[in-house]
Amino acid sequence: MGKNLIQQRRGRVRGRYNVPSHKYRGNIQYTNERNTKGTVENLIHDPGRSAPVAEVRMQDNKKILMIATEGSSVGHEVKFTASKADCELGNIMPIGNVPDGYPIYNIEIKPGDGGKMVRAGGSGAYVISHDAQKTIIKLPSGQFKTLDSLCRATVGVAAGGGRQDKPFMKAGKKWHASRGKGRNYPVVRGVAMNPVDHPHGGGSHQHVGKPSCVPRGAPPGRKVGNIAARRTGRR
Repeated sequence: MGKNLIQQRRGRVRGRYNVPSHKYRGNIQYTNERNTKGTVENLIHDPGRSAPVAEVRMQDNKKILMIATEGSSVGHEVKFTASKADCELGNIMPIGNVPDGYPIYNIEIKPGDGGKMVRAGGSGAYVISHDAQKTIIKLPSGQFKTLDSLCRATVGVAAGGGRQDKPFMKAGKKWHASRGKGRNYPVVRGVAMNPVDHPHGGGSHQHVGKPSCVPRGAPPGRKVGNIAARRTGRR
C-alpha cells in the first residue's frame, strides 16, 4: 500500500499545504457604496499576496483593504465613481466608463462581486473596446475576455511589479516564500520517486513503466499523469 500523493494531501483542511489565515491581512473587496471616496492611510506587506495592500479610510470612517496601485502613496485619494472625468490612477469605476487602452486590475467577473481577476503584483489588463452593454479586455495572459460593462475595476497597474527582478539566492528562501502562499515547492517528478510515493516511481531507470493516460474514474491514488486525455503528443 502506497502513501497519499501530494495532490491528495493538499486537499486536506488541516495540513502543511493549507495557507494559515494569519498570512492574510484581511479580505480585499470593493465597498458596495457608490460615489464615495477615501484616503490611503498606510501601505502594508501581506505575506499571502504578491502585491502590497493599502489601508483606505472611507468618508464614513470605515477602513477597507485594497490592492495598492503602482505609484500610489500615503495620503492618496481614492474615488469610487462612475464618471469618465474621474478616470485616474487608483480610482474604482465600471469598466464600461474606462477609455480604450487604459490599464485596469482587480476586475469583477460579475457586477458587485468585489473584484476577482488580475490581482497579482505588477499585473494589469487593458480595455480593448466597448459594446452596448459589454466590454472586451485583454488579460495579462494575452487572452481576451468579454465582461459586463457594469463590472468595476481599479484604474492602473497593481503595485509590486519589481518583485521578480531580485533573484532567490537560496532554495530555502524560495521554500518560505512559496509556503506563505500555499504553493507546492519544490516540485518533484513522479518518475524520480520510489514506488511507495508515486505510481510512476521505481524501476532500474527513470521511466513511467505504464500508460500515462488514466481514466476519469480512476481511484485517487492512481490519478496522475494525463487524466482523461483526448490526445497526447505534438500536433
